[in-house]
Amino acid sequence: MKIITATLVTLLTASSAMAIDMPADGKSKCGACHSIDKKSVGPSWNAVAAKYKGQADAEATLVANITKGGKYGWDMGVMPAKGLGANDKQIAALSKFIAVDLNQ
Repeated sequence: MKIITATLVTLLTASSAMAIDMPADGKSKCGACHSIDKKSVGPSWNAVAAKYKGQADAEATLVANITKGGKYGWDMGVMPAKGLGANDKQIAALSKFIAVDLNQ
């Protein structure tokens, strides 16, 4: 029984530690200032996802915020409009990734 319990704990720990990959556009357009799980120049995307979790308009809010740029209550640097040149399609995809995929 101890072996089964230890195996289950190991499997659960390993599966929860598996990282979600940052989308390619996220790496190229936002990765200089953001990562999924660590604060750097900007907040981690996990922190952003947590901030907007449960808000019906989270995805639309993120699209607007990324497009406009700003601080949005974070005590960090000011994000430039459209990050490092993301287009509207990339911004929409990244907003969905942050608001929906990271909150699953």
